[in-house]
Amino acid sequence: MKKMRLSELQDVQSGHLLQEILLGKYLSSGGLAFAKQGERSHTNDGPDGRDYHVHGDCEAFLILQGTGTMEVNGEFHQVKVGDVVIIEPGEDHHLNSSEEDPIVTVWCHAGPNRHKNQQEEAAI
Repeated sequence: MKKMRLSELQDVQSGHLLQEILLGKYLSSGGLAFAKQGERSHTNDGPDGRDYHVHGDCEAFLILQGTGTMEVNGEFHQVKVGDVVIIEPGEDHHLNSSEEDPIVTVWCHAGPNRHKNQQEEAAI
């Protein structure tokens, strides 16, 4: 896991905002997530319902609002507004929202191709 502040990101004029820390030419998937108070992401997501969530690529989380912890391989790291967290390939990760100030995040992956909604449709 890597953690930095949004203010530490390099000013970019092309490509994507996270290109220095999230490898891949394009942001290829992602979303905006509004966690409930005390919610833990990806609980029981693993094979056979086990509590394990990993990817084969990096994933970025931008903390837009609230506080919580990013649980990575069983270790807990405090996160707050303005933090950028990069989860490395193979790291088991879960985002835990605080009870007092529930967390709002943008999460994304990058890759060699644009998101399917941004690709030209194949000619018929």
